[in-house]
Amino acid sequence: MLKAKKYTFWFCTGSQDLYGDECLAHVAEHARQIVEELNRSGRLPFEVVWKPTLITSELIRRTFNEANMDESCAGVITWMHTFSPAKSWILGLQEYRKPLLHLHTQFNREIPYATIDMDFMNENQSAHGDREYGHIFSRLGMERKVVVGYWADADVQEKIAAWMRTAVGVIESSHIRVMRIADNMRNVAVTEGDKVEAQLTFGWEVDAYPVNEAAEAVAAVSESDINALVDEYYDTYQILTEGRDAAEFRRHVAVQAGIEIGLERFLEEKNYQAIVTHFGDLGVLKQLPGLAIQRLMEKGYGFGAEGDWKTAAMVRVMKLMTSGMKDAKGTSFMEDYTYNLVAGKEGILEAHMLEVCPTIADGPVTIKAQPLSMGNREDPARLVFTAKEGPAIATSLIDLGDRFRLIINSVNCKKTEKPMPKLPVATAFWTPEPNLKVGAEAWILAGGAHHTAFSYDLTAEQMGDWADAMGIEAVYIDKDTTIRQLKNELRWNQAVYRK
Repeated sequence: MLKAKKYTFWFCTGSQDLYGDECLAHVAEHARQIVEELNRSGRLPFEVVWKPTLITSELIRRTFNEANMDESCAGVITWMHTFSPAKSWILGLQEYRKPLLHLHTQFNREIPYATIDMDFMNENQSAHGDREYGHIFSRLGMERKVVVGYWADADVQEKIAAWMRTAVGVIESSHIRVMRIADNMRNVAVTEGDKVEAQLTFGWEVDAYPVNEAAEAVAAVSESDINALVDEYYDTYQILTEGRDAAEFRRHVAVQAGIEIGLERFLEEKNYQAIVTHFGDLGVLKQLPGLAIQRLMEKGYGFGAEGDWKTAAMVRVMKLMTSGMKDAKGTSFMEDYTYNLVAGKEGILEAHMLEVCPTIADGPVTIKAQPLSMGNREDPARLVFTAKEGPAIATSLIDLGDRFRLIINSVNCKKTEKPMPKLPVATAFWTPEPNLKVGAEAWILAGGAHHTAFSYDLTAEQMGDWADAMGIEAVYIDKDTTIRQLKNELRWNQAVYRK
């Protein structure tokens, strides 16, 4: 199972020595209490680590560089308890290389009307200090996340928690290596892209391997290992032979078990966290990887079909961002297939030939072995299920030639009106916001792909923050979208983001 590392986030408080030692002692104690309460709240997915108050440019610079060097630190949370001269932060911020959250809060919730005096005003002036601090970010043109509100409130803590997951997605992005088995699907544009620019922008390494080199790893899997995994499949999933001979059906399933074990070992040996396959180039593989890929995604690997390395990397990023999330509903590779255009019941049927992650399943998961016209191989076994209901996001990272664009569509997943007993693949059904007509037109105008990285557990804001941190364009399609507004936004973005 691929998981994110155990990260921490540093809490750095700004002040200066203008107000004396007693004031600085209060500042440090207040920051300690905030950190202790944040960690005790149970809302944050990662530990917050208190750091001594930053009062000089030398200390600020040293602390930020220590954060850069600490591999367990995924980001810094900053707060100006008092007034902290912004020029003190310039060198430290210029040398800082990780995500940063500016928490605009104050220790006290309410003005102490009966006792407030100038000593209190000098000591508790976040409304002043945070504006001075925020100005220097804008002057430097640096990206940061700003969260405003009382630090003990649930909504503020939840915003911090959401940003932490985005920050991990930023940090982990530079560690993602995508293995391409074979090459891109011939004559397809949207799954292609500039891999060198992707490495410069996101840190992704995208490498191609001959399919038969991966097939050799599959062939090397022992029969005993295959049988043990098939037993696990039969214990975990419902088996639907649909009239096939039971022994012959099990043999089809065993082929996928061998592919799962072989590909996972190959990925581990070569240190890759995402994989791309292509049904047009399967070499000596007996089946198109179906159940095997679904299981690898469930373990945390990214996946993209037909050579789509961008979506594979995004699925991996989004799985890392949701790692360890309580009551997670799932993240998967997905593809738009066909519409329901009945008035009041509009939506898009989502699926793929085989490869949809079972983390999004609602209800029983069944193993089937059915013919597949693409790939010219024997009938591949696959996991079949329907997806959960509820709000989600579908994202598409596209290469426009001079820049990358992340398209983020808020969608509402629901059950299809009727069952589809003859469709032997995993499916989801959703209506894009604000509705099918506007959502689909907006997606097409923005250049969105037919493949998506889809998640119930991440928000559009989180993915937009990730795009901002990466320095790329983000386009939102949601309940507030109009085509006129979107067209103007795309024109403005062309001017802002073009290199």
